[in-house]
Parts: sequence; C-alpha cells; structure tokens
Amino acid sequence: MDLINSTEQNSTSEEPFKWATSKILISITLSVLALMTTAINSLVMTAIIVTRKLHHPANYLICSLAVTDFLVAVLVMPFSIVYIVKETWIMGQVVCDIWLSVDITCCTCSILHLSAIALDRYRAITDAVEYARKRTPKHAGIMIAVVWIISIFISMPPLFWRHQTTSREDECIIKHDHIVFTIYSTFGAFYIPLALILILYYKIYKAAKTFHRRSVSRIVREEGVNGQVLLDAGERSTKSASMPSTTEKTSDPLVNSDKINITLRSPRSESKHDKSWKKQRISSTRERKAATTLGLILGAFVICWLPFFVKEVVVNTCETCHLSEDMSNFLAWLGYINSLINPLIYTIFNEDFKKAFQKLVRCGQ
Repeated sequence: MDLINSTEQNSTSEEPFKWATSKILISITLSVLALMTTAINSLVMTAIIVTRKLHHPANYLICSLAVTDFLVAVLVMPFSIVYIVKETWIMGQVVCDIWLSVDITCCTCSILHLSAIALDRYRAITDAVEYARKRTPKHAGIMIAVVWIISIFISMPPLFWRHQTTSREDECIIKHDHIVFTIYSTFGAFYIPLALILILYYKIYKAAKTFHRRSVSRIVREEGVNGQVLLDAGERSTKSASMPSTTEKTSDPLVNSDKINITLRSPRSESKHDKSWKKQRISSTRERKAATTLGLILGAFVICWLPFFVKEVVVNTCETCHLSEDMSNFLAWLGYINSLINPLIYTIFNEDFKKAFQKLVRCGQ
C-alpha cells in the first residue's frame, strides 16, 4: 500500500516538471524563430537600402514585404509566445486589441504583397517594353500603398465585430460567430489573393514557355542567315571539314537530338542587332529565374497559410467542429514561419541578394 502511494506521489510530482520543461522548450524554439525572422528580414531591408544594384522598383516591393515580415517578427510573434507559454492573456484588452489588429493587418499585408509581386512579375514578362516605362519607383510606391490600405480595410471589420460580442479578460481571440464575417475575413485575406496569385503565375509560366519556343525558333532562323546550318549527324563529317566551325548541342527537347549546329561566321564584330537580341535574351532569362523564385515563394506561402485558413473556415462555420488549442497555435505559427521563409528564398536563389548579404556580413566582421 505504501509502495502504491509512493509511486502515485512520484508520478504526480513529475507532471509539473514535464509541463515546465515542455514550456521552456516551446518558448526557446519560438523565440529562436522570432529572432531569425527579425534578423533575416533586417538583412533584406538593409541590403536593398545600401546596395545600388538592388535599387530597382521590383525590389522595392520585396523591401516592403520584408518590412511587413519584420513587423510580424517584432510586434506579433513575441506576444504570441507569452500567450502560448502562459496559456492565458495577461496584458489587458487594450493591448489585446492592438496585438490582434497588428497581427491581422501584417499577415494580410504579407499575403497581398505576394499578389502584388506576382502582378509585377506578370506585367514584366508579358508586356516588357510597355511596362518598363511604367515600372518606376513612384509606381512601386503606389502598389505598396494600395496593398497596405486594402490590408487595413480587410482587418478592421473583424475587430469591430469583436467589440460587439462579450470577450473574456483572460483570452485574446476573434470569434467569427457570423458566417458573413468568416467569409469576408478569410476570402479577403487569403482565398481571393491565392486565386489571383495562382492565375497570374500560371500565365507567367505559359508566357515564359511561349517566349522560349519563339526565341529558339528565332535564333535558328537568324543564325541560319549568318552562316549557321543544321546538319544530320551522318553528314557532319563531310561538311565540317570545308570550313572552320564550332559545334554545340542544344538543350531544348523540342529540337531533334540527331541535329547539331555548325556555325560558319566570318571574323567580324557582332552587329548592333545581335547585341540587342543578346541583351533581350539575358533580360528574359533573368525574368524567368525571378519567376522560378516567385514560384518557390508561392509554394511556401500555400504550405504555410492554407492549413490555417482552412481551419478558420471549418471551425467558424461548423458548430460541432472543434480544434485543440495546441493545434490552433501550431497552425498560426506555421503561417508566421512564412515571414521567415520568404527572405531565405531570396538569399539562396537570387545572386544579387546573395552578394549583397555577403558584403554586409563582411562589413559587419
């Protein structure tokens, strides 16, 4: 009997220790994520500001996105960490209202920035000549201002609705008791931007693919005029001996593998037309690389935010559907992590940003 009582006392005394240990691990993990998000987005903002090569209207949108993600890390994540660790809201309803408004506005703004970047990239690829004239710092500033204004209009009504309902002092949440507010907030903040982003990116993909096919065809035609001929593999030995030539393989799967290019050029300097066409090809290649980076950003965006907004719709429209507090916190932080992933993708896949970051790190040392 004493042995049983002793075992029960040991298990009871271990529970607070396990609870405290888990809370410490959670707070450390989330704090590290918040610090990393702050540091990396600060690096992105600093790199764009101090690096002249990055002073481009397209990068101003990226800088504004970094500012938004920085605000998420500084003004949203720390309060969420305290709320999760304490398991109750201890900072009063005024701070709660401010935190919720900043949370909804900044997260919505981050999502809408991706829509604006997708639109900017779409115009740059599909209407390059005309859009190059309009793609000015002023134009980028207008896009950024519109994004912030829309974000504020989307995030404010749910807060007004919260004040019309009774809220407990120890909790800081927005209950979408009415289906209209659930649809308004979730569709305005996520589903409509998601649809726009997917449509634009699909059009970017099609435009880039069409341009690639046309460029391959145009290169073959122009180089044929300048002395380049296509030969069957069986004929190349007899033809290539007649004049000095260079042989290269094409990586385009649309071109037969049994054809090779034999270039017969006189040792003259390139014409202005050739140089212009090369510059256009380089520009289009950069745009396609940027579009690939955008695709990675959008993929991360969908993975991070889709589960949260699915949960929002299901829980707030289904009376019998419930989700644990831990799972709700996990889905919210999965969305917050998107603010960390965005600048990481720029670092890994964008050479200009990578060089700027390396230069900043060397200067810091």
